[in-house]
Amino acid sequence: MARPRPAARPGGRASSRRLPPPPRRRAGLTARQWAVAGSVVAVLVVAIAVGWGLASGAGSSAAASPTGRSDGAVVQAGGGHWTNITPAKLASLLTTEDVTLLNVKTPYIGEIAGTDLYIPYTDVAARAAELPADKAAKIVVYCRTGHESAIAAQTLLDLGYRTIDNLDGGMEAWVASGRQLIQVSR
Repeated sequence: MARPRPAARPGGRASSRRLPPPPRRRAGLTARQWAVAGSVVAVLVVAIAVGWGLASGAGSSAAASPTGRSDGAVVQAGGGHWTNITPAKLASLLTTEDVTLLNVKTPYIGEIAGTDLYIPYTDVAARAAELPADKAAKIVVYCRTGHESAIAAQTLLDLGYRTIDNLDGGMEAWVASGRQLIQVSR
């Protein structure tokens, strides 16, 4: 059997030496592939952080009061929004503004002094006649932790109310801030 002839070199002479094999590639990513993968991961992290911030009401969604102070985190919901406020903000509202303070905790476990209405969160729609007739009236809802009052806030939006605050953390946050609850025969 005849051996293949060596290829001619550039210059016309044939070489009997073999060319070295191409360099072996290491397993894994090249520097360029790492750069692209890192960029993709960075974009995803930023997108998730921005989405989380919007979903949780953080960032630029805090409502500004006429005095320029932040009133709290705005919660976007079906039909509008409400603002989660701190106990300090609620205490200020109770002394400076005309608000309807609505306790929606079920079962009744006490209330904040100055509460106007006690309507369990499950009954807000059915007892809408007890709420202010003016749909622009400021209503502040609260419960023990803020969960039931968030449901009540959505019900108030569904009923057409437009100026709703929710005590963030509820009565637990109120007491933790050094304030007290009272017991009223309801």
